[in-house]
Amino acid sequence: MSGLVIAIDGPAASGKGTLARRIAAHYRLNHLDTGLSYRAVAKALLDAGLPLDDVEHAEDAAHGVDLGKIDRTVLSANEVGEAASKVAVISSVRRILVEKQRAFATTPPGAVLDGRDIGTVVCPSADVKIYLTADPRVRAERRWREIEAKGLKADFEAILADIEQRDARDMNRADSPLKPAEDAHLLDSSKMDIDSAFLAACGIIDSVLASRK
Repeated sequence: MSGLVIAIDGPAASGKGTLARRIAAHYRLNHLDTGLSYRAVAKALLDAGLPLDDVEHAEDAAHGVDLGKIDRTVLSANEVGEAASKVAVISSVRRILVEKQRAFATTPPGAVLDGRDIGTVVCPSADVKIYLTADPRVRAERRWREIEAKGLKADFEAILADIEQRDARDMNRADSPLKPAEDAHLLDSSKMDIDSAFLAACGIIDSVLASRK
């Protein structure tokens, strides 16, 4: 398994983060949610009261991101995620963070990276590429249930609108748009729970690894 790199891409709220963590644990690989690196930059700008399109300060924040010390809990707020999708359109910020992500991927024994451009830009030579997707309404309902489960109130239509806006922004940006790599395995989880998606993903990974032996 030394050097194995698995790329998992997909739109917002597709469940790729949860899936990637389970796959990393199963195959005993490092894991990186690359979206958190953009959230870290966005939060730094928000905390400083700076505009999200302030390129110079966004670059400084990107240089300061330590992928080994990212706190998922602090960065999980929805407003940080929305801000991150705006910061992610800054090409220079993407270049800085991509270099950090590539360095992470080469760290033994290998890694599972999830994001929006892993198979196409960050790790185009990844051993296995999976593009995880689901219907926008299904993704919105999952996000709504997560929020409600925490005892908080959420507006389903607002969540759906946010997901659709983020999809449009991610898919239509000029630099590294969200799209499946040509050799990615498509996995639609619209009618799957996380256990079913995990088993399907493992089936894909095991099949690819077996074909290379």
